[in-house]
Amino acid sequence: MPRPLGWYLLALLVIVADYLTKAAVLAALAPGESRPLAPFFNLVLVFNKGAAFSFLATAQGWQTFFFAAIAVVASAVISFLIYKHKNKALFCSGLALILGGALGNLYDRVMYGQVVDFLDFHLSGWHWPAFNVADSGITVGAGILIVESFLRRQEPGEKAR
Repeated sequence: MPRPLGWYLLALLVIVADYLTKAAVLAALAPGESRPLAPFFNLVLVFNKGAAFSFLATAQGWQTFFFAAIAVVASAVISFLIYKHKNKALFCSGLALILGGALGNLYDRVMYGQVVDFLDFHLSGWHWPAFNVADSGITVGAGILIVESFLRRQEPGEKAR
C-alpha cells in the first residue's frame, strides 16, 4: 500500500467492526448480563470508565476527558506517522490498527462517557478483563510494532544506532 489512504482504510475497518459489534451487544444484552458461548468464552455487557484493566475507572469522572484527550493526541500523532512512513507496511499496519482502536474507544467515551466491553474469556474461574474489538486492534497493532522493531533493517544512508 504505497499511499496512506490504504492505512487509514484499515483503521476505518477496525472502527466499523468495533461499532457494529458494540451495537449488536448493546441491543442484545442488558448491562451485566452474560451469555456463555463456549466453555472458556462469554459475551457480557460491561462498561469501563477507565482505561486498560479498568485503570482509573473509579475516579470522579475527570478520567473520561483525560482518556479522550489522550486518544485525540495519539490519533493525530499516529496519523502523521502513517503519512510520513506510508511505505513501511508492517509499521503502518500496526499503527493503523492502533489508530482504529483508539478512535473506536474514543467514540464510546464521547457518546456514553465510558467504553463498552463485551468479550469475556475465562478459565477455571479466572476471567481476563472484558474487552472489545477496538482493544483487540490496539493490542494486535502494538504486537506488530514490537515485532517490526526487531525486524527493522538499516536503510541506505541511515546511520547505525
